[in-house]
Amino acid sequence: MINEENYNKIISKNLKRLAYEHDKTQADIARDLGISKATLSSWMTGTRTPKIENIDMLCRYFGVDRSAIMEPDGIKRTSPISEEQAELIQLALSSDPETVHIVLDLLRRLTKT
Repeated sequence: MINEENYNKIISKNLKRLAYEHDKTQADIARDLGISKATLSSWMTGTRTPKIENIDMLCRYFGVDRSAIMEPDGIKRTSPISEEQAELIQLALSSDPETVHIVLDLLRRLTKT
């Protein structure tokens, strides 16, 4: 059975991927959804588990079903990214806006080759 820490890691990886695929920073997402950056950051770093109503809100925002956020293979179904890419995405999303765009642009270029 999956424990909460592993479950949070699954959600974290899937949220990072969705943010990357939709070219959204944590600030963008938090602003668009009307939630605090700290709350979103805790979900994206895997330190807290979002309530189901917040998962549903994220699903509507990204246009995906719950499995894309909640299931371990949610990443594999759409666009797999490496662990290193996920770490770069997290670094980018926690940086200043200029760095975010530079890192995300670089990642896009790397995944197209």
